[in-house]
Amino acid sequence: MSNIVFDRAAPKKSVNLSINADLLQQAKRLNINLSQTLEQHLAEIIRQAQRRLWLAENQSALDEYNRRIEKHGTFSDGLRRF
Repeated sequence: MSNIVFDRAAPKKSVNLSINADLLQQAKRLNINLSQTLEQHLAEIIRQAQRRLWLAENQSALDEYNRRIEKHGTFSDGLRRF
């Protein structure tokens, strides 16, 4: 699974958001770049959601692989010296 969540070269798009007025005031006072902060956090949320989706979609294959390894071991079991 890739860590690349979005195309960083994609053009920016203006959107309207509603946020808590106190949070906005504090962010402005602290010179926090709202666009950059939203992109960073949204990318992480998307990464986590994609991971959960991938795991859900592949759970049966993972379970089957683990059952096979438990039953037959891995190819290298006879070759390892530890």
